[in-house]
Amino acid sequence: MTPRGYPPRRPRIRENVNEAIRARGVRAVFPDGTVEIMPTPLAVRKAQDLGLDLILIAPTAEPPVAKAMDYGQWQYENKKKQHEAKKKQHVIQVKELKFRPNTDDHDYEFKKNHAIRFLKEGNRVKAVVQFRGREIAHTELGRKLLMRFAEDLAAYGTAEGQPRMEGRNAHVLLSPVKAGAAPPKEKPAPKTESNP
Repeated sequence: MTPRGYPPRRPRIRENVNEAIRARGVRAVFPDGTVEIMPTPLAVRKAQDLGLDLILIAPTAEPPVAKAMDYGQWQYENKKKQHEAKKKQHVIQVKELKFRPNTDDHDYEFKKNHAIRFLKEGNRVKAVVQFRGREIAHTELGRKLLMRFAEDLAAYGTAEGQPRMEGRNAHVLLSPVKAGAAPPKEKPAPKTESNP
C-alpha cells in the first residue's frame, strides 16, 4: 500500500541485464565457450534456457559483448574486485606539525620523529611555525627553524620550496622521497694530517 500523494514505487530495473539491454544485436558468450553474434532477444532467450542471465560486459564494443552468467555471481565478483582495488590504493594525507619560534630541543626532536614516521608512511608533512603577539617581529627565527627542520629530514623528504609566510604563520611542505631515489649523500669529513 502506498501513502496518499506519492506515486507507486517502480520496480528497480537492472541495467544492462536481459531485457534491459538496448542494443539490437550482441556478441554473446556462453559458458561452454561458444561465441555468437545474434539479435539480443534471441541471446536473452538462449541464456534463460540455460538458467542464466545475459549481462552486457562491454557496451562500447562493436557489436556490444554480452555474457551468459548468473547475475548474483557477477555482482559478487564485481564487488570483490572493487574491494581489492580499494585495499591496494593509498591515500596521501598532509600531516601538520605546529611549532613556536622558541620551541626547545626536546619538543623539536619529538616532532621530528613524528615527521619521519609520517614521511615513511608515504604522507606529506606541513611544518608550521605560529607567531603570537610580539613574536611576529622575529620571523627570521621561524624561518631558521623551518630550514633546520627541512635539512634534518632531507633523507626522508624533500622540501617543496622555501618557507613561506601566511598571515601570522610560516610554513614549509615536505614530500616523501620516492622508494627508488637514493637519499642525499653526506659530505665526507675533512682529512687531518697527523705528524709521525
